Amino acid sequence: MSTAQNNNPLHAVTLQKILEDLVEKLGWERMAQAVRINCFSSDPSIKSSLKFLRKTPWAREQVEQLYLAKIAKQPHAKTTTNRVTTSSDSILTTNDRPAENQFVWPEAIKK
Repeated sequence: MSTAQNNNPLHAVTLQKILEDLVEKLGWERMAQAVRINCFSSDPSIKSSLKFLRKTPWAREQVEQLYLAKIAKQPHAKTTTNRVTTSSDSILTTNDRPAENQFVWPEAIKK
């Protein structure tokens, strides 16, 4: 049973902890630039963001990927999408990070 979570970097990390860490490190404005959802840009709060993200799997996935890229410093998961940040996306690019480590959004899993 415990072996199923060994490779999950988000194991035992709550969504609230993810949001609090992102707000502390990035702030609401930079989070809204990275993940374009209204609960980050219009009157943002942890409570409203939690409510929205718990009901919206695609948005939660993007926030979790942002957390992994910015906070947890985990290697990026392999993705099939070609969306890569550009230099105009100041939230996700830094001068000290090589180009091959740029953040790439994962493709949504459809069931």
